[in-house]
Amino acid sequence: MESASLKGRAIVFALCAGAVVFILALLATSHGQLSADTMGRALIPAIVCSVLSWAAAERSVASTAAAIDSAIARIAKAAHGDLDSPIPEDIGAAVPHLAEAMHGLFQQVAANLDSVHRLAMFDPVTALPNRTHFRRSAERQLAEMPIGQIAALLFIDLDRFKAVNDTMGHATGDMLLGMVANRLRAVADSVSIDEVSDKPLIGRLAGDEFTMFFPRLDDAREATRIGRGVLFALTEPFDIAGAEIEIGASIGIAMRPGHGTTLHDLMRAADAAMYHAKATGRGRAEHFSEELAAELADRAQLEIDLRTAVDRDQFTLVYQPQVSLTDGRIVAAEALLRWQHPTDGVKLPGSFLPRAEETGLIVEIGEWVAARVTETIRRWADLGVEQRLAINISQRQLDHAMFFRRLREAMLAADAPARLLELEITETLAMHCSEDVIEAIAALRADGATIAIDDYGTGHSSLSRLRQLPIDRIKLDRSLVEHVATRREARLIAQSVIGLIHGLGCEAVAEGIEQDDQAEMLRVIGCDVIQGYAVAQPMDEQAFLAWSRNATGPRGKAVVSVR
Repeated sequence: MESASLKGRAIVFALCAGAVVFILALLATSHGQLSADTMGRALIPAIVCSVLSWAAAERSVASTAAAIDSAIARIAKAAHGDLDSPIPEDIGAAVPHLAEAMHGLFQQVAANLDSVHRLAMFDPVTALPNRTHFRRSAERQLAEMPIGQIAALLFIDLDRFKAVNDTMGHATGDMLLGMVANRLRAVADSVSIDEVSDKPLIGRLAGDEFTMFFPRLDDAREATRIGRGVLFALTEPFDIAGAEIEIGASIGIAMRPGHGTTLHDLMRAADAAMYHAKATGRGRAEHFSEELAAELADRAQLEIDLRTAVDRDQFTLVYQPQVSLTDGRIVAAEALLRWQHPTDGVKLPGSFLPRAEETGLIVEIGEWVAARVTETIRRWADLGVEQRLAINISQRQLDHAMFFRRLREAMLAADAPARLLELEITETLAMHCSEDVIEAIAALRADGATIAIDDYGTGHSSLSRLRQLPIDRIKLDRSLVEHVATRREARLIAQSVIGLIHGLGCEAVAEGIEQDDQAEMLRVIGCDVIQGYAVAQPMDEQAFLAWSRNATGPRGKAVVSVR
């Protein structure tokens, strides 16, 4: 239709041209320049001119129309992904500007698509394949492998990288990650030239986690040599802006087909081996083993059992008192979690909380503890019990200010007095609280709650950071007080730490006290409160209330009775 329209306009143009010639002849006649006899002869060239003009326009329009039709067809092919085929010559000949515009457009679209592809498939910091790209490539290679072909997957986690990020900034951390990627490429290139026929895959999964997949090896010993090569490459110092940075890595190795034939199985096995390498000293490359396979099965079963425990309310709380060393009063009780397993009996937190942290179930368990503690505080307030109830805060809870806000709302809704609540946060976690979390904790403290730093002496806290935190008590880790009654250096260290705590305006609490002579020595060197078997074992609520009515504190001092 468009072509017909162009042709119509060409005919009109041709007729107009002939008419112009004829009109000029008429004008000449009217001015006496032509006779009537010659006017007829003037009409002949006008007609000829019109015919010639029409013929020329017809040819020009026809070629332009054909070029436009060709351009439409080429654009349709581009819409289906063909950006590489050349622009047809007839477009360039008839409409050169259109050909030039199409060429530039296709180039720009191709560049944009390439940029989008790189953003979607490659890590922008290291230019390595990202998690999605690595998984797709490795899965494709695994699917095409012969049944018995040996391959290896290395899971690499950098050691001490977080310290670099925290102390030197994320820009330096990104530069370091880029240099790590280059060294991994160098290791892969050396291996591929000498030992492997298929090209290895390298990917950055997230953070400081990398993977290397070698699709064809002779045996597991080659994977061990590759692992040693990676360790050596990453142990060498990195020179960034004139500073030498040392990190290292922990590596887990999984072999196909021995440890699985799918990427899911190999990743799980390599991940378990990597965590084993970290647990046994870091800076190591460990192969997956039968022992680790059994551990994986146990962890999977533990996760199933924990989910069942949450659904069936199999948890309970026990309470261990804390007493003042100056007058023997019970000043608080720590609420400790227990799991009443249907077949294994009572399980202590150390046997299941780490797995709960890994799976995220700690959030549900923590909410259960918070709800139970809120109910208990309200009940104790009604009974006239004035001892604080302390609960431990997990890392997952400490990552979210909303946990503390919900806890505060629950306390207010239950009319549970905040003065009977104490939150215990480990020293290591306290050093990394966000401002939002600190603000939420401070709101609870303003209501009357007490904030304690737990396990002090095991982390790397700074005095300036401690001063910024809204805290009231600091609990010495048992490692600081274990030998306080028998070793002079232990007494000096404990006394210095207690002095530091008092200097911060906080109360010093020692936990894990199992002997009377430990309690006596801590009283002499100025500790305020103790907790441990030397005072009492953890007990259920009714037993605790009965004990607190009748117990005596250290050195025979009477404990304030519960009204």
